[in-house]
Amino acid sequence: MLKPASLADIKAELQTLPPDELLALCLRLARFKQDNKELLSYLLFSAHDTDAFMATARSAISSGFAEVNTTSIFYAKKTLRKLLRQVNKIARYAADKEVEVALHLHWAACLRQLPHHLTNTAIVEKMLASQLQKIGKLIKGLHEDLQYDYKRQLQAIRG
Repeated sequence: MLKPASLADIKAELQTLPPDELLALCLRLARFKQDNKELLSYLLFSAHDTDAFMATARSAISSGFAEVNTTSIFYAKKTLRKLLRQVNKIARYAADKEVEVALHLHWAACLRQLPHHLTNTAIVEKMLASQLQKIGKLIKGLHEDLQYDYKRQLQAIRG
């Protein structure tokens, strides 16, 4: 297996390349994997407007919750895990703690709106508890004014 170069080595090499070769490398990287293409799309088109990005992400999360199979607990849990993976991926792209907190809070709020027979299962309760704990830790790293607002939202979700 090939051992990848360090980030410092990659950065130094990228600085020596002309712009047309950089463009070719970026396009090749985007074709290689879907995650790379999504990250590049975020950086090029959405990174400058986080409010619009968050609105789009929230609507995607809400539409995902609208598609949850409420008749089968098994499929509902699979869909919830899939949505949580998407939230984590979107938060990783944004690399902003405030965006991460807001998206996880939205996921938890949408989860609370599902029918009681789905949210009352042990696995879903553990998923929610771990997310609420994660949100609490993330909130501690934010500015004090933001902490107050997000703590109120977190308390509202906890009930």
